[in-house]
Amino acid sequence: MYFTPRMLQGVFPFEGQGLDRPQPLADRMSYVVPEGSRTQLVYFRAGNSAPELVCATLLRDGEPMRLFPVGARNDCHISLAVIEDLLPGTRLEVVLAAPAGVRGEFVVDVGLVETMD
Repeated sequence: MYFTPRMLQGVFPFEGQGLDRPQPLADRMSYVVPEGSRTQLVYFRAGNSAPELVCATLLRDGEPMRLFPVGARNDCHISLAVIEDLLPGTRLEVVLAAPAGVRGEFVVDVGLVETMD
């Protein structure tokens, strides 16, 4: 069995459109599980420079899978190890929602492990 670490990470400027209107961070913040592999989420780390709470959402095939609220000028680290297998073809994407007009930078690091038998 082979294991390959994968990360979705970066620092992204944002301007909120409303907590009910998540916006994509960047194209590189998406991942598709390759054929012949399974993937597991390992951790989610994020930091928020804005003076308001923001909420990152991990989408699985376009549907919300997990919500990660990050407080005003705060950070979070959440261990997600061995929660579930993501099957080949599954698309993950990180999007961000913030109150309308709120600006800041969002630092995010999502750790994944791809396994191949």
